[in-house]
Amino acid sequence: MGRKVQNTLIFSVAVLLLSLSSAASSSSQYNTLVVNTLPSSQILSSPDSESESLNTVSESTTSLSLHLSHVDAISSSFSDASPSELFNLRLKRDSLRVESLTSLAAVSSRRNVTRRRTPRSAGGFSGAVISGLSQGSGEYFMRLGVGTPATNMYMVLDTGSDVVWLQCAPCKVCYNQSDAIFDPSKSKTFAPVPCGSRLCRRLDDSTECVRQRSKTCLYQVSYGDGSFTLGDFSTETLTFKGARVDHVAVGCGHDNEGLFVGAAGLLGLGRGGLSFPSQTRNRYNGKFSYCLVDRTSSGSASKPPSTIVFGNDAVPKTSVFTPLLTNPKLDTFYYLQLLGISVGGSRVRGVSESQFKLDATGNGGVIIDSGTSVTRLTQSAYVALRDAFRLGARRLKRAPSYSLFDTCFDLSGMTTVKVPTVVFHFGGGEVSLPASNYLIPVNTEGRFCFAFAGTMGSLSIIGNIQQQGFRVAYDLTGSRVGFLPRAC
Repeated sequence: MGRKVQNTLIFSVAVLLLSLSSAASSSSQYNTLVVNTLPSSQILSSPDSESESLNTVSESTTSLSLHLSHVDAISSSFSDASPSELFNLRLKRDSLRVESLTSLAAVSSRRNVTRRRTPRSAGGFSGAVISGLSQGSGEYFMRLGVGTPATNMYMVLDTGSDVVWLQCAPCKVCYNQSDAIFDPSKSKTFAPVPCGSRLCRRLDDSTECVRQRSKTCLYQVSYGDGSFTLGDFSTETLTFKGARVDHVAVGCGHDNEGLFVGAAGLLGLGRGGLSFPSQTRNRYNGKFSYCLVDRTSSGSASKPPSTIVFGNDAVPKTSVFTPLLTNPKLDTFYYLQLLGISVGGSRVRGVSESQFKLDATGNGGVIIDSGTSVTRLTQSAYVALRDAFRLGARRLKRAPSYSLFDTCFDLSGMTTVKVPTVVFHFGGGEVSLPASNYLIPVNTEGRFCFAFAGTMGSLSIIGNIQQQGFRVAYDLTGSRVGFLPRAC
């Protein structure tokens, strides 16, 4: 009798373990996607005042939090465009962005541009960032003050470049921006950098002022899409709603041509010595993070705004960290060690670390970038990933290709749907993506597409669609990047 009871208990425990194992396996194989198509019309409103909703939410010795308006609300260029039209424009800009980064990496693999400063620790501040969906000059923007007294303006946040610059009067050529052009003659803290000075020599080409016999240091930044900015190199005070940062090296651009639209300039967040995080290492310890939310969000109780934080508070200890790799030829980009990708709970056989290797000449590798939307993988890795996802989603109704997306589905009439999981395997940890970060709506009729694409080049790029909803922390001091889900 006792043996029967014992056998029954063993059998019951075995059934329980099997069911738990089956449930865990099922949860690792599928994610639930809530089927929300693109809205049929814009839902954002314009800012109410000059403050552009720059209200302070919290302030301490280490952080400052701000709420900002969605960037669609500050531009009149696309005020009549539908969400579908804005999405198509975004994809076109994205292709140009990828070409620009790929071109920069290819050119830089043939030269050295490395300079660095020693970090120290201090406090920090935080602010909000807003989606640049309708802007030609970037994807995400921050409102800050320039000069003394401070003039508020929008600046592009860009982890793929270093130099901080903005349009300045008098303009030889200036593009249209939402705010007034900055006039350095009205600022008490504006100071030109002398030609031949130590700060001037930190530019890639610091001899232009010598050739032109200029007493003032001259700068020029060119982008792979043909856009450029040039003018006087200077130092100026930047103000982040109460947090004042003095003596920031800033390019004061008098000739700015190309695809820039809306924003006054660019806040470079790259790893190079002239980027904002590198310039402020003594104060903010080389740490910042951002959390990017749905681009239709303008900030509400249910949809908080995108935010950016500088300082020690920017790096949550519970993040999944992966070490930063160093490109010996280019210090601007944030290179990560991607070991592989899983789909539906299984590693994709055709995706391996060797496809993402950064070699000694500076070619290849994987970077994470705030300004690229769609993740690009080397072609062989993309094809393997795509085929694995198609196999796992074979029960879903296929739809025609859309723009750069070759794997799309018809989810019309559905409210939720099960889709295969997608997991990045980084050196140091795994990052599991929510379904909405890789199967995205492309129209109002229920067509959703797999938000990855292939590239014929050797550089792979992790874009902001895949980063959405994560707090992505950049720790230059610790030489690592962290990911914390659901942290906006």
